[in-house]
Amino acid sequence: MNCIIIEDQLPAQRILKKYINDIGTLQLKATFTNALEAIQFLETQEIDLLFLDIHLPKLSGIDFLKTYNNPPQVIFTTAFADYALEGYSLNVVDYLLKPFSFQRFVQAVHKIKTTANQDQQQTATTDIFVKSGYEHIKVKISEIIFIKSDTDYTEINTSNQKIVSSEPLRYWEKHLKAYNFIRVHKSYLININKIDKVTSNQVYLHKEYTTPIGRAYKYAFFKVIA
Repeated sequence: MNCIIIEDQLPAQRILKKYINDIGTLQLKATFTNALEAIQFLETQEIDLLFLDIHLPKLSGIDFLKTYNNPPQVIFTTAFADYALEGYSLNVVDYLLKPFSFQRFVQAVHKIKTTANQDQQQTATTDIFVKSGYEHIKVKISEIIFIKSDTDYTEINTSNQKIVSSEPLRYWEKHLKAYNFIRVHKSYLININKIDKVTSNQVYLHKEYTTPIGRAYKYAFFKVIA
């Protein structure tokens, strides 16, 4: 797998180069100190993965991604946790917070295969049929905002409809895990792609919905988005 590094700090460059060499499955093609230098290279070379710092001279890593039409897969490497949610909204593979260990680096790289497999699965199966009473209603997975448990049934909420299902929340948690859904409360399963912002106790979804973050789920949730 061909990769490049876009990182302006030499110590961070050295660590990434060592980790890339040690993992054995990556081929480092080039290293750049700013994103503008990398643009011309990416126009002529086929690259599978970017290790991209966020705080870069001239053009930040986030702004670089926002202006790039079809970027390779990206792993952010940064010393700042503040941009984790915004980075996740850009569909990056992972967010490595400096200083990170070799084990954490390997975990991030292994997600690349998982992401590719999920993309294939999502392409093949983008709709589900929800049994509601005597009906089976087709729902586009990408349109589901959150699923709420209410005693003996669950409510599947999209932007334009609410469907009552007899399946428990743990059923939907298992079947939608590969589509970026995560449990944030004993009664709520949310679509990560619909997150607008997060506070310590609330998730704001799709401009008009909020769900609580349960104490038992907080650590796992913030680990995913950070």
